[in-house]
Parts: sequence; C-alpha cells; structure tokens
Amino acid sequence: MFTVGIPIAGQLFFMYATMLIAVPTGVKVFNWVATMFRGSLTFEAPMLFAVAFVILFTIGGFSGLMLAIAPADFQYHDTYFVVAHFHYVLVPGAIFGIFASAYFWLPKWTGHMYDETLGKTHFWLSFIGMNLAFFPMHFLGLAGMPRRIPDYALQFADFNMVSSIGAFMFGASQILFLVIVIKCVKGGEKASAQPWDGAEGLEWTVPSPAPYHTFATPPEVK
Repeated sequence: MFTVGIPIAGQLFFMYATMLIAVPTGVKVFNWVATMFRGSLTFEAPMLFAVAFVILFTIGGFSGLMLAIAPADFQYHDTYFVVAHFHYVLVPGAIFGIFASAYFWLPKWTGHMYDETLGKTHFWLSFIGMNLAFFPMHFLGLAGMPRRIPDYALQFADFNMVSSIGAFMFGASQILFLVIVIKCVKGGEKASAQPWDGAEGLEWTVPSPAPYHTFATPPEVK
C-alpha cells in the first residue's frame, strides 16, 4: 500500500497499523524467553527446534518492522527482501513448530522413542539449510533484485547459488525426517508413559501409545 500513490495520511495510517503488529509479537517473544529463563533446559530435538523457532522468528519480526516504515519500503517493496522476511516468519513459525511438536509427541503416538542422534542431525541440516536459503535474499533485495521474475541479472548469481544450495539442503533433510518417523513407528526403545522430565498433562498419565479408550474412568484433574 505504501507504493501505490496513496496520500501521506493513508501511508501514515498503514505504517502505524503495520508497526502495531510488532507489539503483541514482541510480547510473545518475551513470554517465550521468560518461560525458558533460568529453567533446567535439556536440548533434545524438540527443544532445539523450539529455541531455533524463537530466534529465527525474531529475525523475521525485525525485518518486518523495516518493511513497515513507509519511506524505506520504497526500496524494499516487491524485492527479495520481502521474500526473506516472510520466510523467516513462516518457516520457523510453522514448520519448525510442527517439527518440535512431532518429536515431542512421537513417543506417545508410537510407543517408541525416536533416534535422538538422527533427530539432532535433522535439526542441524534444517537449521543450516533454511538460513543458507533465505538469509542471502535480504542482500539480494537490498541490491534491487525484484520478486516474481523468471531470470535475474548476473550480479545476483552468487547469492542465488547459495540460496539454491540451502534450499536443496533444507528439502533433502526432510527425507531424513521421514526416515526417523518410519523407524520410530516400526520399533526402537520402548517409551514410558512420561518419557520427558517435567512433562505435565493428562496425555502423560496413560501408557504410550495411548489406548483406544484413553480413560476407562474419568481422570482426576488437579
């Protein structure tokens, strides 16, 4: 909306409205960090994905604030800077969150513990691949590479090559995730009812995997 020729008053409205999004988002980031602060953390695959989500999502939030500033948006608009921004929000916010929850509940779903070494390998390949794919796009956008083009100038070739390597790495690492899930479903170390220290909630009071009729009698909720 900043670049379509609307009056200054309209630009100011959209600028302040967009910047206000940062307030609840910032509150949530502080909530997540405060939840972990001085906690007795262990860094299995679910926690690694959760921590990476907070860090990378925050980077996406900062670049979103840059895009919210109307005068600066004339340079950022419709460039690969925008692509970098929303992928730093969506990939950690959605995909890393899904991975964290999948690893967390896999023992409860399958009755087996997943392979922790493979899980951490999957995390690091995904983390490195994601950053290789999308971080260079900030520089491409600032240098003027537009979105939605079938080809690009030779000056952008090097960063695009790095992004392509990262994208293939990120995509290929999801094959490893599929292997981990299949391996976990087929067998492995038996999971107890509560495989995680400090896990609370009714799902951790029943065997792993949960029986078809989860509770024969109504559970006591304290």
